[in-house]
Amino acid sequence: MHDGYDTRETWPFECLSCLHVWQEEYVVRHVTDDYGNEITLWQRSGVTVQPPSSDTCCPGCGAYHVTSFPTGYLSRHPELVPAPVPEPVAEARVVPVVARRDPTARAPLPARLLLAVGVPVALFVAYELYENAIRVAHSH
Repeated sequence: MHDGYDTRETWPFECLSCLHVWQEEYVVRHVTDDYGNEITLWQRSGVTVQPPSSDTCCPGCGAYHVTSFPTGYLSRHPELVPAPVPEPVAEARVVPVVARRDPTARAPLPARLLLAVGVPVALFVAYELYENAIRVAHSH
């Protein structure tokens, strides 16, 4: 590859799921390969990434349903830029108390469901085995 040039671009985004607005800085490298084709490489923090128009993920909720604004849009509309989030204040750590199970409480749903379905199935299988054993005993 031949030497090229770098540009810096700031892309503003909005998540269409949670409406979070943010912007990301990219270094765009424009280089020419040995065959004369121009190649565009997108980098963030020195790492080559996909172009911002593809596969952008919301840092707020993790959704990929994201749209972008034209470059410079947020500087013309500062009301859309979210206020900086204050650093969390260290709080005392709360240790959860493990509650003991009340012996008179009902069994959880999966156990009740297993009993409601399992007992009739077991009775049906036992009846069929009994009928089969009677049939085999009478045929001999």
